[in-house]
Amino acid sequence: MSFRDEVQGWFAGRLPAGWFTEAPEVLIDREEIFVMGRLADVQLPKDATAEAIAAARSGRIREFRERTREERIGIAEEAQHKFGRAVSWGARVGDMTEPFTTLSIPVMTRLRIKEREILDALVDSGVARSRSHALAWCVRLVADHQGEWVSELKDTMRRLEELRASGPRPN
Repeated sequence: MSFRDEVQGWFAGRLPAGWFTEAPEVLIDREEIFVMGRLADVQLPKDATAEAIAAARSGRIREFRERTREERIGIAEEAQHKFGRAVSWGARVGDMTEPFTTLSIPVMTRLRIKEREILDALVDSGVARSRSHALAWCVRLVADHQGEWVSELKDTMRRLEELRASGPRPN
């Protein structure tokens, strides 16, 4: 069994029934486990405005966040002890997604002058407030425009992890 399968299975079994309308999405990287669950959509009159729907969905997420806070903290502490990674949470209602807590991890990179010029141009033009913010913006841009390729790459890495997990074990 791969680490990813173990984590997803653990959360599927550990989360209280009724919290989410479907199995939560569990994202995993080297530092963090992010659990995103879908909540039941709000019931409003058919003629409700987009603003009313957005406000109701935001309220549904806020209510869930407050009601489950203590239990989520306990589950996160268990998972952190078991898996050695911080746990963050979020909820989704309809087309509204709201992460509650996520880590913002500093990442060291080495850039040459031409690459730094690009970051500085983004900062100087007001697109970004710092080089760090500019680099995060660039990463999001790649995800938006090369998302399918990145997804294929992640799927390939996941399959490789599964193959390694199912292969022979050293003595």
